[in-house]
Amino acid sequence: MSVLTNNVQAQSVNPVLQYTVSMPNPESHYFHVELNCSGWKEETIDFKMPNWMPGYYQMMNYSKMVENFVAKNDNKDLAVTKANENTWQINVTKNRPFTLSYDVKADKQFVANSFLDTTHAYIIPNSLFVYINENLNIPVSVKISGMKEGMKIATGLESIKESKTEFYASDFDILYDCPILIGDLEELPSFKVKGIEHRFVGYKLGNFDKVTFMSNLKKVVESAVAVIGDIPYKEYTFIGIGPGQGGIEHLNNTTVSFDGNGLDNPDTMTTMMNFLAHEYFHHYNVKRIRPFELGPFDYDKGNKTNLLWVSEGLSVYYEYLIVKRAGLINEQTLFNNFESSINAFENSPGRNYQSLTQSSFETWSDGPFGKQGENANKAISYYDKGPAVGLVLDFAIRKATENKKSLDDVMQLLYWQYYKKMQRGFTDAEFQQACETTARISLAKEFEYVYTTKEIDYNAYLSYAGLRLKEQVDYDSKSKKYSFQFLDTKNESQQKVFYSWLNK
Repeated sequence: MSVLTNNVQAQSVNPVLQYTVSMPNPESHYFHVELNCSGWKEETIDFKMPNWMPGYYQMMNYSKMVENFVAKNDNKDLAVTKANENTWQINVTKNRPFTLSYDVKADKQFVANSFLDTTHAYIIPNSLFVYINENLNIPVSVKISGMKEGMKIATGLESIKESKTEFYASDFDILYDCPILIGDLEELPSFKVKGIEHRFVGYKLGNFDKVTFMSNLKKVVESAVAVIGDIPYKEYTFIGIGPGQGGIEHLNNTTVSFDGNGLDNPDTMTTMMNFLAHEYFHHYNVKRIRPFELGPFDYDKGNKTNLLWVSEGLSVYYEYLIVKRAGLINEQTLFNNFESSINAFENSPGRNYQSLTQSSFETWSDGPFGKQGENANKAISYYDKGPAVGLVLDFAIRKATENKKSLDDVMQLLYWQYYKKMQRGFTDAEFQQACETTARISLAKEFEYVYTTKEIDYNAYLSYAGLRLKEQVDYDSKSKKYSFQFLDTKNESQQKVFYSWLNK
């Protein structure tokens, strides 16, 4: 994925869907979308706008931003019925081409929302492009019209022929997986890992040492690739959308809120590398190594799963390790990262009420960071407990196999067995089985930390690496503070586990 993408010739298919996006009055924050349709044998067609986007597990109700929905055939209006909040039913003439047009308001700067102003445009395809029920597998094309002089496009979509403004998706899953950024974009010097191009393109990137930044990012990518041992894409691009908050992962790119001003501060640079490591590792863990329920996607009702603690929580776990293994932080900073997650979880009253699997399943109603308001004390965040349980599983596997295997081997098994060979996601039972196959022992005790609210015995596992967790109490706030410490003495086995864990 890049500003100038690999060229492909769009195939002539029947039926055909061709989208054109224009921005006639960007100051109004409205995109105008036209959809040319041909080759349809039905006389009544339901067009639906997705209610959410994979990677952000909340109902976004994108249809609420749609206005002026019109259908025409030979310049004559066709009957349009609003079947429900996100469905428009069109009566058409069989085998006759017709056109839809509608406007989409885009005035919220957030990574899961489209945005448009006079300086740039950010398109979440799920919020702009309607689909036809039971026809998600057909190819589509997208054309960007009316761009200002000098503007560029960054997207994971493949370009049609030599065009810089027309793109192709083999199906709607690919279309919805490829956000589009338009504006006066800056591209940083790219790098290659295993011969594969990696780029960073963005809007208003800011002032910082861009050579050092890309050097650090290359180390992050190399460290992440080393966990799995395979690169499954033709090229990859980090897309900085400017203001917007958050990041969303995709198969060959990630869109991230980004402001480079301040990256000359080492702590700020470390925080950014953690963030980018997390989003990058997601192209493995959730996009390919995925829970069984996350595919095929139900863009109408959503896809609930118990396993977001694996997809998100273990991505936090690896975010910490990847940056350390890349040589960008020292041991103490790694400890600080884990301490922040453990302290957040252990000081949450919700740890006595909600398990990791419940937290994952209920994120659609609770939000990614747990319930809010009066029920906030009865929920946890899988972003906090997930890496803590990742630590437990990793050290349990290392102990059981005399440090010959680790959680890395579990992730590799899931990648090669389920994504590559079986081409599907894994179930709850299959994830535990993968861990136990790697460890060659039962891990039922460890998985109680996943399925129940049982208190985690951190020191039982940290001791395998010559570590312990020290507990202190702040008597003013009544909160607990946990910190990593080395045991007074470490035997040879503990030293091997510790240094292998850090990948020294």
